[in-house]
Amino acid sequence: MADFDYDLFVIGAGSGGVRAARVSAAHGAKVAIAEEYRVGGTCVIRGCVPKKLLVYGAHFAEDLRDAKQFGWDVPEPCAFSWPRLRDNVLSEVDRINKAYTATLTNHGVEIIGERATISGSHSVTLASGRTITAGKILVAVGARPAIPVCHGHEHGITSNEAFHLDAVPKRILIAGAGYIANEFAGIFNEFGSKVTLINRSDVILRGYDESIRDRLLQISMLKGIDFRFHAEFEGIEKGEDGCLTVTMSNHEPITVDCVLFATGRVPNTEGLGLETAGVELDDKGAIKVDADSKSSCDSIYAVGDVTNRVQLTPVAIREGQAFADTVFGGKPHRVDYENIPAAVFSHPPMAGVGMTEAQAKNKLGSVKVYQSDFRPMKNVLAGRNERALYKMICESETGRVVGLHMIGPDSPEILQAAAIAVKAGLTKDDFDQTVALHPSMAEELVLMR
Repeated sequence: MADFDYDLFVIGAGSGGVRAARVSAAHGAKVAIAEEYRVGGTCVIRGCVPKKLLVYGAHFAEDLRDAKQFGWDVPEPCAFSWPRLRDNVLSEVDRINKAYTATLTNHGVEIIGERATISGSHSVTLASGRTITAGKILVAVGARPAIPVCHGHEHGITSNEAFHLDAVPKRILIAGAGYIANEFAGIFNEFGSKVTLINRSDVILRGYDESIRDRLLQISMLKGIDFRFHAEFEGIEKGEDGCLTVTMSNHEPITVDCVLFATGRVPNTEGLGLETAGVELDDKGAIKVDADSKSSCDSIYAVGDVTNRVQLTPVAIREGQAFADTVFGGKPHRVDYENIPAAVFSHPPMAGVGMTEAQAKNKLGSVKVYQSDFRPMKNVLAGRNERALYKMICESETGRVVGLHMIGPDSPEILQAAAIAVKAGLTKDDFDQTVALHPSMAEELVLMR
C-alpha cells in the first residue's frame, strides 16, 4: 500500500469540506484541509448566514411601521445605522468562523491557510510550493458569482462585496432574477434604496411554483421595487460624480449609485489543476461525479457547489457526510436528492418542497391542487393588505402530497416541518386528519379544501 502524507486532503473549507474533513477524522483518518480565504465558506462568510441577518434587520423597517397599530409609539423618522448593522453582522461571521476553525482543530484536522491545486491523482501543491500526497483528495471549493461580460463591468459589485458597503446606496440596480437578486432587492428596498431589478427574461425565480413567484412579483412591485424585463447589459459608464449609468436592451438607460451582479454562480474549477489527474468537467465547468461523489479519477472526489448538483448548503453538508461515512467510516450511503426543501428570504419569504404544479402535471398527468389565499392576522391589524398564498399539489389517484409551496411570513420555518410530511409520502387526508393549531398561519396547511 502506498505511503501518503495524509489519508485525506480536502481543498476548500466551506460547509461540505468541513463536514467531510471532521467526520473523516472522527473515523480515524489523517486529514488536512486547505483554505485560501476563511474557514466557513461562502455560506458562513459571505452568503446565507450574513444575508439572513441582513434580512432580519430589514424586517424591522416594516415591523416598526406596523407597531403603531399594536399600541406602540414609534418615533418618526426612525433612525437606522447601516454601519452598526453591518459591523455587528461581520462580528457574528467572525464568531462562526472561529467556531468552525475550533471544530476542525478539536477533531485533529490540520488546517493549511493556503491555496492548494491538484498536481496529480494523489498530490496537491500549495501556493508556497510545497507538495503534499494523499490517499484521497476531496475538492470542495464551491462556486463564485458570475459577472456579465459588458463594457464597464468592473464598476459593479457582487454579493461578496454587498456585506462590506460603506453606506446603503440611494439607488441600486440589481442584475438577475434568482434568489440572491430578489433577496437583496428586498433588503435594500427596506433600507430605503430605490431598487431596480433587471433580467434577461421575464421570469423571476425559475424553478419555483409559478403562482408563488407571481405573488412575490406583485408584492415586490407594490413595495416600490422596479422590474425591467428582457433587459441585457450593454454597458456601465462611471461619471465624475461616481454615479453609474447603465445602458441595456429594450429600456432607457438608468443612473444609479451601485450595480449589484446576481446573475448566477460559476464552479471554482479554473486553475485548480484538475486536468493533471484527468478529472472531467461538464460544459459549465463543474466536476462530473457519480452517486458517491467520485470524479473520473478514482482517488479524487468532489462535493458541494463545485459539482453543480444542488447548490444548497445543507446538500453540500450531506454530500460531505456521505463521502466520509462511505470512504472512511465503513457505512456506505448516498444522498437522496428527492424532495429537498428550499427557501427564498425575500420580503415576504417563500419556500417550497417537491414538484411545482407544472412539474407534477408533466410527470403525473392528473393532479389535484389545493390553495389557501389569505391575509395573515398580523397584517390585518397592521392595516397591511399583503396576502399569503399556500399551495398543495397532490397525486389524483392516491392523494399523496407531491409538492408544497408557500409565500408569507415565516414560510421557511413552517415549510421545514411540512417538508417531512412530503418526504414521508403522506397524503392530503393525513393533513386533513391533523387538528389545526389555532390561531396560526400554519393551520392553513390542514384546512385546505
